[in-house]
Amino acid sequence: MSDSENQVTKDRGEYWRKNLKIIGGCLVVWAFVSLVLGVLLADWLNNFSIGGYPLGFWFAQQGSIYVFLVIIFFYAWRMNKLDREYDVYED
Repeated sequence: MSDSENQVTKDRGEYWRKNLKIIGGCLVVWAFVSLVLGVLLADWLNNFSIGGYPLGFWFAQQGSIYVFLVIIFFYAWRMNKLDREYDVYED
């Protein structure tokens, strides 16, 4: 295998590792918001309110959706940046 093929293989591996790291971070945030805040801590969060609604209910019904949208936009922005960094972007 030539040096350029080794470099391409190394770059692909590094690109994939960074991609998995971004996906893992997004999944951790998703799980925390949907499972921990929306289910496990819902009773405790209901002691507080946002917009007149108990915070646990708000996270389960609306807040998690807002966070999911932020995750989607963050992932798209971060992957576009990573694609440009490794010169694999599409115009």
